[in-house]
Amino acid sequence: MKLLHRKRTIVLLLSLVLLLTGCMYPKDEGESGNIPYSEHVESVQKAVDAYRDSQGGMLPIKTTELDTDIYIKYPIEFSKLVPAYTEKIPSSAYEKGGIFQYVLMDVEENPTVKLVDLRVAERIRELNLRKNINNGYIPHKAEAIGNNIYEIDYEAMGFENQITVKSPYSDNFLPLVAGGDGNFYVDYSIDLQRILNEKQVDVKPGDDIRKLLEDISPVLPAYSLPYTVNENNEPVIMDW
Repeated sequence: MKLLHRKRTIVLLLSLVLLLTGCMYPKDEGESGNIPYSEHVESVQKAVDAYRDSQGGMLPIKTTELDTDIYIKYPIEFSKLVPAYTEKIPSSAYEKGGIFQYVLMDVEENPTVKLVDLRVAERIRELNLRKNINNGYIPHKAEAIGNNIYEIDYEAMGFENQITVKSPYSDNFLPLVAGGDGNFYVDYSIDLQRILNEKQVDVKPGDDIRKLLEDISPVLPAYSLPYTVNENNEPVIMDW
């Protein structure tokens, strides 16, 4: 009994030491890389502006294909910024172990630094790997939920549970959908509906309302299809 009591005491003491250690030391770089720090975005924005001014309007971006989605079309090339225009790459950038890719939007009029959450890309990569096992076929429910948009049949794909992604705009976990083009897309309808319900926004059918998400966060609604509103002011995927 004494030996058992001694072992329990040792386990308790070790647990207490680990708890105190966790409180004493800051979170590591990997954890800090999960937060879209506003100061990181501001620092990179200043560096981009300085580079642009010194390079006659040129931007520090990587070359991508012409048909690349607008949200990931202009990734920032940090090797052009560090160390001449900024001291270091922010820990939130994937180049430093973070989960965000730094990109530019509105490159013609007002080049603006934004973020893409690469955890979304990773989830889509998982689905694409499973799709490739199925010879490129995406099992989906028979009835379309939009114009050439379908609910994914996860059981037929071999998944036990539905795949979702954490929303950068709320506590919601967002579903993914299958496009008739054979690609997977994040469905931002939940977040868009919340904004439409809570805010007085001037939108009309035909407008791409993903701009509402861009306005409330530095993180872009990447890997999605364009959304507009119907006659009931509800978000719907545009015809494509």
